[in-house]
Amino acid sequence: MPPVEGGGTPEPLARVLRQVGEVILGKESVVRLALVALLAEGHILLEDVPGVGKTLLARALARTIGCGFRRIQFTPDLLPADVTGAAIFNQKTREFEFHPGPIFSEIVLADEINRASPRTQSALLEAMEEQSVTVDGVTYALPKPFLVMATQNPIEYEGTYPLPEAQLDRFLMRLHLGYPERSQEMNILAQFRRQESERQLSAVLSVDELRQWQVTASRVYVDDIMEGYIVDVVRATRRHPDVELGASPRASLGLMRAAQAHAVTEGRDYVVPDDVQAVAKAVLAHRIALRPEARYQDKESDGVVAEVLGQVEVPRGRGRVGRL
Repeated sequence: MPPVEGGGTPEPLARVLRQVGEVILGKESVVRLALVALLAEGHILLEDVPGVGKTLLARALARTIGCGFRRIQFTPDLLPADVTGAAIFNQKTREFEFHPGPIFSEIVLADEINRASPRTQSALLEAMEEQSVTVDGVTYALPKPFLVMATQNPIEYEGTYPLPEAQLDRFLMRLHLGYPERSQEMNILAQFRRQESERQLSAVLSVDELRQWQVTASRVYVDDIMEGYIVDVVRATRRHPDVELGASPRASLGLMRAAQAHAVTEGRDYVVPDDVQAVAKAVLAHRIALRPEARYQDKESDGVVAEVLGQVEVPRGRGRVGRL
């Protein structure tokens, strides 16, 4: 396993961040969180307006790691078999043969996931949760690593099937790219004019190396004090006066996994409060439902998580430090 010795981002991961950051301009924090989700073996919901680089982010990650990439355009008439694949009868062999669908790739972009019917959404989310697909009683394992990046437009909901809370809970993180600054947008135009946006991308981390880093992230030490802090943060979302439905125990697990992966990107083999705080909004905000009166006051779940982080007492010491 790759060692984590401190002193900043390990060079293999730093190369990934630098290269993806060259095409996703001015969004270093989002790119880092996307890498954190990949190391934590979680999935990402990209919620943003069209045209800000959601597809580009997924494609850039795939090229930088040198893994497979498939894009699925979700539409109302998309069927579960169009995602998972289907068994087709071969007249020559007189047997049914399984033809894998686009879900069988290391990185899958599920574009406009809320445009598809709940049945098709469920097929994708089952694959995300089980890391496998079952067709006609036969189970097929999905590749590893496996990352689904689903997108949806938070503005236009006409003709869509919004994801219910139980399905939103399957995503480790919800990320927003947002509009670029003026100087960044000018650089985007310059890159496009020189046709340099994606040509410069090359694999700087192999799939095998990524798997090793994922194992390293899963073994990052979490002290009892830090576990208590994670649980206190999640439990505080359930008691907040603006929250109707607080984060679940799955959110606690996700917050711990994301904090472990964030620690790796910072060159540490143990979790500190900064790791939890760095990923808390991305991990928790989409897992809580606000009360109607809070929504009428234009309050947002991101702000609720920020308030929770300000209310929960931060541990002063991290306790015993573990080594991988």
